[in-house]
Amino acid sequence: MTNRITLPLESPLLDIEETFIGAACAIESWFRSQWIEHTPPFYGSVDLRNAGFKLAPIDMNLFPGGFNNLGPSSLPLCVQAVTDAIERVCADAKKLLLIPENHTRNPFYLQNVSSLTHLLTLAGLEVRVGSLMPEITAPTPFNLPDGNTLLVEPLVRDGAHLGLADFYPCAILLNNDLSSGIPDLLQNLDAPVILPPLHAGWATRRKSRHFVAYDEVANEFSRLVGVDPWRINPYFSVCSSVNFHERQGEECLAANVEAVLAMIREKYAEYGIEETPYVVVKADAGTYGMGVMTVKDASGIVGLNRKQRNKMSVIKEGVNVNQVIIQEGVHTHERFGSNTAEPVVYMIDRFVVGGFYRVHGSRGIDENLNAPGMYFEPVAFETSCSCPDQCKKPNDPPNRFYTYGILARLAHLAASIELEEEVE
Repeated sequence: MTNRITLPLESPLLDIEETFIGAACAIESWFRSQWIEHTPPFYGSVDLRNAGFKLAPIDMNLFPGGFNNLGPSSLPLCVQAVTDAIERVCADAKKLLLIPENHTRNPFYLQNVSSLTHLLTLAGLEVRVGSLMPEITAPTPFNLPDGNTLLVEPLVRDGAHLGLADFYPCAILLNNDLSSGIPDLLQNLDAPVILPPLHAGWATRRKSRHFVAYDEVANEFSRLVGVDPWRINPYFSVCSSVNFHERQGEECLAANVEAVLAMIREKYAEYGIEETPYVVVKADAGTYGMGVMTVKDASGIVGLNRKQRNKMSVIKEGVNVNQVIIQEGVHTHERFGSNTAEPVVYMIDRFVVGGFYRVHGSRGIDENLNAPGMYFEPVAFETSCSCPDQCKKPNDPPNRFYTYGILARLAHLAASIELEEEVE
């Protein structure tokens, strides 16, 4: 049975939740106008942190890999959103090729691919899975945790077209974030259309550029509803030319850490907040919680030991870190049982379709929860997160979901602007 969102609602309430509920009509009208001007990414997931005094996105993934963590109640929303998204980019699409990560040894990731394939199929698409792995030379079945199998096939390129040996798709959906670069197989294609676009991958995308776009979105939205933009937006800075192995860039890191901490302290003093300010230093590209560290004092970034430097030097697929984002740390006061939790919200096209809690039993409220030992608790959307209940309290599930959904849509809108600017 899918868990209901109950215990985490014991977290401190946000007065901005009440503001959002009261301004729902203006908010929905504003979002409609934004989606006329900007094309949303095909899908995405947003990591949120709720500190009570602040609710903000801390990461935006354009290749979400946790569809298996969504509860069954999310399926109808997913199917409806996929149908709308496909009509937007390729109205006559019938066949879709799904290209996953090379995580064939991770059964839970493969379960995600299977879940994604299932909802795409329910949206009326014939879906097959093609791998970028050179060792996949023939159709290969993989066993899944739920007892089913997933068939993965070798990709075949014919001139400027990509498909399978007997399968010519109308569209390609990437569930591979291209951390190690854009493979030759995917470059200079005439057909089919690729979703999301190649420049959405970590080979070119940077978190700092996303949060520059998010600054723009958050400021405009805050003017609309009358809240301090800081309440929904983490401060950040960037250091380039960093080499942790060689201790290169430590002065830049220390200076930027101190600058961001100083801005946070000023806001904490303004609002009478007694929490300890901190920043999160993380690789400016990449996912999976790699290349991440928490810092509460600028001196802590100088003279890292070998283990710390090794941890920060390399991210997914052995890619070296040479640029980092220094982001304001947002405490999480969400709990699942006795464990620390944070919400993750999933979007397809412009629609919020579901989410789950990332939960960790041995991490604190100021630590990265995307780490070994985490687990996931699905959130059941008893009502659409786009439908607040004016008769209920701000912390009741429909209204807490609505607030989460607003922040996720803001991050998704920022991703739209980010990708548009990359093309220009």
